[in-house]
Amino acid sequence: MADTIDYFANKADVPQGTLVQLFFRTANRFADNPAYNVTGAKARTYTYAQVRDVARRGAAALARSGVGRGERAAILSENRVEWALADWSCLCAGVVDVPIYSTLPAAQVAYILKDSGASLVFVSDAEQLAKAREAVTGLGREVEIVVFDEAAALEGGAVSWPAFLARGDDAGGDDFEAEAGQARPEDVATMIYTSGTTGTPKGVMLTHNNVASNIWASEQLLGVGPEDVSLSFLPLSHVLQRMVDYLFFTSGCMVTHGAIETVAADMKVLRPTVLVSVPRLYEKVYQKVLDASGLKAKIVGWAAKVGRRVALCRESGSKVPFLTGLQYRIVDKLVFSKIRAGVGGRLRYFVSGGAALAPEINRFFLGSGIMILEGYGLSETSPVTNVNTPEHFRIGTVGPPVPGTEIRIAEDGEILIRGPQVMKGYYGLEEMTREVISDDGWFSTGDIGELSSDGYLKITDRKKDLIKTSGGKYVAPQLIENLLKKNAFVDQAVVVGEGRKFCSVVVVPAFERLGSWAEGAGLDASDARALLGDPKCQALLEEEFFGEMRDLARFEKPKKVGLVADPFTVENGALTPTQKVKRAVVTERYAELIESFYSADSIEQTMFVA
Repeated sequence: MADTIDYFANKADVPQGTLVQLFFRTANRFADNPAYNVTGAKARTYTYAQVRDVARRGAAALARSGVGRGERAAILSENRVEWALADWSCLCAGVVDVPIYSTLPAAQVAYILKDSGASLVFVSDAEQLAKAREAVTGLGREVEIVVFDEAAALEGGAVSWPAFLARGDDAGGDDFEAEAGQARPEDVATMIYTSGTTGTPKGVMLTHNNVASNIWASEQLLGVGPEDVSLSFLPLSHVLQRMVDYLFFTSGCMVTHGAIETVAADMKVLRPTVLVSVPRLYEKVYQKVLDASGLKAKIVGWAAKVGRRVALCRESGSKVPFLTGLQYRIVDKLVFSKIRAGVGGRLRYFVSGGAALAPEINRFFLGSGIMILEGYGLSETSPVTNVNTPEHFRIGTVGPPVPGTEIRIAEDGEILIRGPQVMKGYYGLEEMTREVISDDGWFSTGDIGELSSDGYLKITDRKKDLIKTSGGKYVAPQLIENLLKKNAFVDQAVVVGEGRKFCSVVVVPAFERLGSWAEGAGLDASDARALLGDPKCQALLEEEFFGEMRDLARFEKPKKVGLVADPFTVENGALTPTQKVKRAVVTERYAELIESFYSADSIEQTMFVA
């Protein structure tokens, strides 16, 4: 392990335990309280007692299906209540569950089923059933498929979730808790295959204690309770939403499952009090607010300036000046109250993770009366290592370490973590595990960061994402991308330039805002690519983009901008299921565009169109 230059620890004693212990403690305590809320045509509420009963039947059904303690079962599904119920069934049966993103193609599903050795897979609907059947072909072994959607199961000739549970109907309830309680803190509870922006997925083995310790640590900091309501819409296949759902469940907080595509509408109806998301949601809300035109745009611009002044006062704990306070009351009524209503009107705070959140966007929300508690972690750390709290809050950082966690910054700037949440290892990859976990327990995160004297961690970039120019200068792309994303005309941005003389940036403009501008400028916005090629449009975007980057060091500042009409999405392969940009995919897809930045013919040109 390399020598270190910075160190900070939160050495609070963290109790050892299992997810099964947390499950029964909560199910017995809140037996008659609502645990899960189901909306839509099959609306209903599951009480904690009902969840416990389904887990009893599910655990018995797994055993009678030949899936024993220590064996693996996969879950290939979008977020829905059956996902959680199958998960609890596996945990209580001692079966290691393997979540699989519902957006993955059959070939990748097959890889995970084969690598994990799963002998049963739960799927959501007819689409996932067809995918699972294709995936199991050629595995050379039987893999039973259970379908949550009963109609899809009947139509497809598969086992339905109700029929599966019926296998355990007559299982005795008296011995259930004792049998489930055989789980030990060091037992593997789940194997989460990293979605990854590069490389082959690796099975991250998380023990009961890894995750249970993270729940306990988060409980101490976030203050969630039975009075809270939340919406679970990030993929449960990702460890962040999974751990948070455990936290909500064990805190007595009612959860409704949703989807990223419907989150805006769902928030207005369900009116959550706490919510966890990735930065993409906040970026979209921010862009929508800034998309105003005409007089409304001037009001929003004024509101943003006033809100920023108030946010800076709130950050520093200083008193808001009288005149600023008076202006704030006006803009709060005109603008900010509508933003709060748009997220349900009773939100106590958001939690942000999974990627870096631009400080100015966080500050905009704080000014509007909405606190975003940015945190940090990885699949390998169950996931949380750091988080801001309402009491300890510093924009631009991911907060201090959670209880039981130590942090070091290595000489090359890499963040090292040690604590009870650090994974057992990568499944079947002992050498790769030794590469990232030292003999004395320090996990190398692959992220670059800085640590303040009082323990606040700032993430500057991914170690692998750092761009080294041909002049030997290192550039952190996230810093530049976050500067651009606060601009009203920017939707997505990716900095490129590895091994080149200078950096450049590929940008997907915010077409709703750009379209409004085009209409006022007398330009046709019906053809996005044609609009991007218009000299007037390019002049506007050049001024906007380079204005945001004016304070960057000369070697950091991108010199060329590539304008792209098609957004980066999960569907087109440019985003992971957790909304992270796959840099390698973007670089490959726009290789010709990027190459044109550096050709001799484009020395004087600044703006390019893909």
